[in-house]
Amino acid sequence: MVIDKPQGVTSHDVVDFVRKKFKLKKVGHGGTLDPQATGVLVILLGRATKLFSKVIEMEKEYLGSFYLGKSTDTRDAAGKVIQQVTDPLRINSINQEKIREVFLSLTGEYEQIPPMFSALHYRGKRLYELARRGQTVERQPRRVKISLLELVEFNPPLINFRIICSRGTYIRSLCDEIGSSLNIPLHLYSLRRSRCGEFSLEESLPMEKLKEYSSLEKIVLPTHLAL
Repeated sequence: MVIDKPQGVTSHDVVDFVRKKFKLKKVGHGGTLDPQATGVLVILLGRATKLFSKVIEMEKEYLGSFYLGKSTDTRDAAGKVIQQVTDPLRINSINQEKIREVFLSLTGEYEQIPPMFSALHYRGKRLYELARRGQTVERQPRRVKISLLELVEFNPPLINFRIICSRGTYIRSLCDEIGSSLNIPLHLYSLRRSRCGEFSLEESLPMEKLKEYSSLEKIVLPTHLAL
């Protein structure tokens, strides 16, 4: 099934809810969405959990916003502000042409360093657990591909964008790269996954709506769609 994950809920929370509500033993998801992010979360049921490796490799598409003038320790709106621009002239110096230039420079394949606030493991611990203790460790860069990064609307201080990218791409990591190129701090203000492979928001079921169903019969999709 495809769930429209709400903000403030982890991907594991959704899996746990489905497992308990429908009394299933095997439930998984096809790619983590940050708690602050919303949108398409592919849920795998029963034998379909074996398709995890296929679903997680699917191309992802997101709509989101960067907030100009503030950077946070988590690189998103949930974090603590660590740098802030108070001079409105600096923000006003950013224009659409500059943003499009930076976006274009980030399109293609390159090595990206995952953020400390991520679920990756380091010596048996999640990176975000270490980050919350104020620790920083060396992270190995990962090869990612950004097929499209386009400006949808520029309404200062918000940069609304659309991105199509590969597995393992951290949108929050783009904040440092974009901020450095524009010479201004920024953070990820909002993020919504609109597509995972062929699965889109149009066929997703809002989490609140899922609670109304007592059986899976009308809300599951054929397994072959993930092949």
